[in-house]
This record gives sequence, C-alpha cells and structure tokens, in this order.
Amino acid sequence: MWHIIGQPQAVSLLESSLNRGQLCHAYLFVGPPRVGKMTLALDLAQAVNCTAEAAPCAECPACRRIVAGKHADVRVIDLNSNHNGAEGRPKAEIGIDEIKELRNAASLPPYEGKHKVFIIDGAEHLSNEAANCLLKTLEEPPPQVLFILLATKERLLLPTIVSRCQRLELHPLSRKAVAEALAERRGTDAQKAKLVASLSGGCLGWALAAEGDERLLAQRSQKIEELLQVAAAGYEERFAYAAQLATRFGHDRPSALDALKLWLSWWHDLLLVKTGCGDWITNVDQEAVLFHQAAGYKLAQIKGAIDSLQAAGEQLDHNANPRLALEVLMLNLPLKRG
Repeated sequence: MWHIIGQPQAVSLLESSLNRGQLCHAYLFVGPPRVGKMTLALDLAQAVNCTAEAAPCAECPACRRIVAGKHADVRVIDLNSNHNGAEGRPKAEIGIDEIKELRNAASLPPYEGKHKVFIIDGAEHLSNEAANCLLKTLEEPPPQVLFILLATKERLLLPTIVSRCQRLELHPLSRKAVAEALAERRGTDAQKAKLVASLSGGCLGWALAAEGDERLLAQRSQKIEELLQVAAAGYEERFAYAAQLATRFGHDRPSALDALKLWLSWWHDLLLVKTGCGDWITNVDQEAVLFHQAAGYKLAQIKGAIDSLQAAGEQLDHNANPRLALEVLMLNLPLKRG
C-alpha cells in the first residue's frame, strides 16, 4: 500500500520497475517542500524490503520498522543530523563526514533487510566536498543499495549527480484534492479544509500538519501582520527587520526562508488581484486586505517586488551575506501607498 497521495505517475513508474526487477540504484525526487517526497521515499524503502507478496504492505515487521524509523538498513541524512546520525541543531549544509559514513555503511551487506536504503533529504544542501564524494559512490554503486535524493531546488545539485539518478518530479495537488484528503483523513469541516487547502500550495504534508496544529496557522497570521507592518514602514524599520531576519537565518534557516516564501505568495496574490484574477489567490482569508493593498500599487511595482524577492532567495541559496541580501530586498520593495 503506497501512502503517497496524488502522484500516480511516480507510483506507476516505481511499481513497474519493481515488478520487472529493474529498479535503478539511485533516484532523485524533486518537488516543493512537503509535497510528499519523504513519504514516497519511505514507501519505496518499504517496497524493496517488504516480506509480503504485494509490496509495500505496510503491515509486515520490515514495513512497520521502516515507517517508525527503526530499521537498521534504512537511514535518513539531512540538515538535522550530524556525522554519527544524532539529532542536533540544523546545519547550513550536509557535510563530507555524513557522506563518508554513508559510503562506509553502503559497502557492508544489509543487516536485517533485503536492501540498504539511504535517503538524503535536502540533497541540494550537500557541500561541494560531500557532493563529489557522493558522486563517486553513485558512479560505482554497491549491490543491494538504493540511494534516494530529495530536493526542492534541483538547480543547486551537481549536474553529474542528477544525471546518475532516475528523476521523478512530484507536483502540487489541486486545492480540491487537498481538501478531499483532509476531509477523508482527518474529518476536517469543509470551510477549514478549503482554507488550509488554499494555503498549502498543493502540498498535502503542510496541509495535514496545519490541520492538526493550530500553532502553524497562528504563526502564519503573526507573520502576515509582520509583513504588513514592514510594507507600511520606512527604511529604518525595514532595515531593522532585515537584521532580525538575517539573525534568524543564521540559527533557523528554514524559518527565515518560510518568511520569504510567505512574502512571495503575498506579492503573487497582489499580482493576481491587480490583473483581475483574484479568485486564484492563495491567502484566501486575507482577500479584503489584498484588494485594498493592491489598489495602492502599480502593476510594475508588484512585478518588481516579485523579481526582488526571487533574487534575494537565489542569493541566499548561493550563500550570499544574508543581511546584505535582505537589506537590498527591503530597499527594492515599493513603499505602501494604500
């Protein structure tokens, strides 16, 4: 039983490869955050280690141990783990030590299952040394080992790594599909399901988390209030906000990037409103505010803000000085007129 929802092409390809016994040694799952990449990776890890005829069964001991994170042959490497796999403070990159340990572990036969599976979550955050070390392993893969790379920003990966993986792209779901999944899985009422589905951007993982944790929606409301205050502020207040966000970026990179992502979605909504496409906005609970604010900007200003936000995101991805990048962004965002 595959747990992933709304990715029939990816599941069909993997099932076909499994049935033919022609699974690739390395896969690259590409898609936005929380669209289901990790779910699909764990599904595949279960499928290659499942002891039932119809794999993955989700019921056998191997499947249960994998989903619980206790299977000796399935390991996740990400920004939250250090070189010995312990949990700790998120890092800026996945370093050479983690990949060296992966290579050593991959050279050994499976301990309790049929295949060893290494899932690299956030593969675009591999350091240059780590990426080149991984490349050597992908070029000469050990038997009975499966590598699954998960990436949100594929362009940051080495092209040589991408070329040695079977690439599968996971697409955002429709709002209707997300709302239906919330109703089916959580019994969410129609009004809340519609709101959460709109805010999710088609990423079911985020929608499920937000539906079950009111703090996520409360934090979003707080960030929107912060956004509106900064948009209406002068440059002194904007630079203070840039410094605050740069500090946050230094110790909690995902939180800072989420703030920029919210800014981008807001300005995209302003663009939709300004061009008469208000029915398609993401922040549906802020419709009145968006329409009022859009009236105070010219279309060229909104487009310029979107370009500036995307440029700042690119600079941060390439390890630019965060405070400088964010200060330039604050300068480039238009002053509020309405």
